Amino acid sequence: LRREVHLILQQANFDYERLQYNTVVSACMKLLNTLEDSKTIPINPGDGYDAKRWFRCEGFSLLLKILYPVAPHLCSHLWRELGFATKYGDLLDTPWPEVDPAALRQDEIELVIQVNGKLRGNFKVPAKATREDVEEMARSNEAVMRHVGGTPIKKVIVVPGRLVNIVV
Repeated sequence: LRREVHLILQQANFDYERLQYNTVVSACMKLLNTLEDSKTIPINPGDGYDAKRWFRCEGFSLLLKILYPVAPHLCSHLWRELGFATKYGDLLDTPWPEVDPAALRQDEIELVIQVNGKLRGNFKVPAKATREDVEEMARSNEAVMRHVGGTPIKKVIVVPGRLVNIVV
């Protein structure tokens, strides 16, 4: 969820730079939906309620900071009502939120797998996997083996971070 929040923040920052305020508001709606979805996610017993509370506080403070240039009076009021003013000061004086690169890092990525250009599934690979590793995992994927059968593979096309297409 934190990764999703920071991806949305990254998109909102990009949209502000391009002066596309309608998509900034859309990013705020996505962020609010993400925070709403966090209610249903169970907490690990060792986490207690502090981890979830911290995540939601971070998310709502980012939401208000992003929305502030679009709706300043409403955001200032909500900032005070949620208690952020006592902890961080006035919303006008807080720094613009920055994307946390650590939140965007992934250990695994999901790739689409195709056989002759037709979608046959997806699979996860380590983010640091080499092209050869990805190709080997794709060849041993059960969906590929089922669709290829005994036919020799002519070519394997790997689009890094996106997909693997196996041509038979």
